[in-house]
Amino acid sequence: MDNLFGELRLGHLRLAPLGARRRTKVTASQAAAEYTGRWGWAVATGEPADSATTPTRCPCGAARCGAPGLHPVPGSGARARAGRTEGSVLFATGRAFDVLDVPEQAGLQALVRLERMGTQVGPVLTAPTGRLQFLVAAGTARRLPDLLYRMGWDDAALDLTCHGEGGYVAAPPTVLGGLGPVRWLRRPTRDNAGCPPEARLLLGTLAYACHRGRERTAEPAWIAS
Repeated sequence: MDNLFGELRLGHLRLAPLGARRRTKVTASQAAAEYTGRWGWAVATGEPADSATTPTRCPCGAARCGAPGLHPVPGSGARARAGRTEGSVLFATGRAFDVLDVPEQAGLQALVRLERMGTQVGPVLTAPTGRLQFLVAAGTARRLPDLLYRMGWDDAALDLTCHGEGGYVAAPPTVLGGLGPVRWLRRPTRDNAGCPPEARLLLGTLAYACHRGRERTAEPAWIAS
């Protein structure tokens, strides 16, 4: 099932034709079986992705939820999801890995730089909400404030968050509302699926890219041009 989920390549990395990426329709249950059986990851199935739009704010209350409107929310009365073949498949973060979540453009710039430096990057997801999600070692969310402090980024307003224990991130081939599917930008391999990279190896570059992206957005139009 290696080729069932597709791999998205952006910029200089080339985007393969849709037909080449996905020749077979994969259900949530098939994807879940692949993730648990091959990689040993904790997954859950969620609501069918049949809504016209993706919620701007998930009922869970997280500002940057990785599975907006799809995962079980305590007290929400969500109906049973087991066996929903056209539903969503979700990674339960905080177990095998945590997920660093950044804007797509900043993430792409950081990824290019990390690869040029020879840094081993783990699996990377691209969401149709305009976010890139880097799988990193479990426990990162808990240590993130201290890591940013040690790197000198604790006082910067960064559009960077981390999904950890108790969180969910939408996984391929989940479709988020009318926006499109979640895809792999860097797929899991035998080398990185069981041992995602320590966040400190990626965090400085990701933080810098997020900071530069925020600076450019804040620039007056006459300067940016």
